[in-house]
Amino acid sequence: MVAIENQSQGQRAAEAAAQPRIPREARRLLHEMAASWADVADCRALQVIPLKGAMTNEVYQVRWLNGAPATADGGEVEAEAAAREREVRKVLVRIYGDGVELFFDREDEVRTFECMSRHGQGPRLLGRFTNGRVEEFIHARTLSAADLRDPEISALVASKLREFHNLDMPGPKSVLIWDRLKNWLKTARNLCSSDESKKFRLGSLENEIAALEKEFSGDYHGIGFCHNDLQYGNIMIDEDTNMLTIIDYEYASFNPVAYDIANHFCEMAANYHSEKPHRLDYSKYPDTDEQKRFVKTYLSNSVSEEPDAEEVENLLQSIEKYTLASHLVWGLWGIISDHVNDIDFDYKEYARQRFEQYWQKKQALLTS
Repeated sequence: MVAIENQSQGQRAAEAAAQPRIPREARRLLHEMAASWADVADCRALQVIPLKGAMTNEVYQVRWLNGAPATADGGEVEAEAAAREREVRKVLVRIYGDGVELFFDREDEVRTFECMSRHGQGPRLLGRFTNGRVEEFIHARTLSAADLRDPEISALVASKLREFHNLDMPGPKSVLIWDRLKNWLKTARNLCSSDESKKFRLGSLENEIAALEKEFSGDYHGIGFCHNDLQYGNIMIDEDTNMLTIIDYEYASFNPVAYDIANHFCEMAANYHSEKPHRLDYSKYPDTDEQKRFVKTYLSNSVSEEPDAEEVENLLQSIEKYTLASHLVWGLWGIISDHVNDIDFDYKEYARQRFEQYWQKKQALLTS
């Protein structure tokens, strides 16, 4: 559904209930920004288009149009094509989801966002309002679930991820994953009823986290600045240049690079744009050959260099074990989100599947 603002007052009233809602403060900021742009004739001639697939925030594309609005007589496709012809500016509006302060510090995330922009790694921050921000709209295509299985695109992701991990970011370089798990477990237990806590076996997770931390103690295969949420929707590709951009840094921190790759592999089981976006299909988890190709590309400093076979195998083994930490992280995230977020997503079922994978894979992975 596209909301058109340059209509008569009567038309606006008639369609108000069906329009995407963004805060008044955000609209005022958008109008002020557009008023300063010489190529925008009418700062209120904007369209608001919801973007699907976000599970922490609400995300909208906002664009300004010049000329008379298209009529509906030609149909939705024709109207959309006409609107693109008249488009002069486009930005992205991110409205923060409820309860995000339970997951990360928003000010830290904004500082990371601004630092990434200075590194030329992501969109520019254009403005902030109380519960969100306005970002530069990247003229690139967001990857699809199927793209992650494309060998050429997967190789681009591997190379880009190594570049990301090597960024010189400010702040402490210590591993965050274990403190994050402990904090999220405490939050989940505070939010859950006793029945829910028992259902998800939360009482046993403190020991599980401690055992994983001990398992990986001193064996990180390198620490880097990790994205920690590298699903397909957070990767964009410019199809003219094949350049990738990694976006959305809410969960970014220093961590073992093997954990970040493990999390990316786990995300290949998801399709957040399907009819049941919470359902995971682990038959789509990358097979041995796919994993090896990814890791070889990740470890290669140039096209011609072949990484050491032992280094590849060691990293692959570490990645597989770190999938356990990924399952616990996103299982706890699902439980907490179910209690605090109103986005239309079955967080509880998503959490159940992640915990199920943890218990199914734990013994084999930790004894291998």
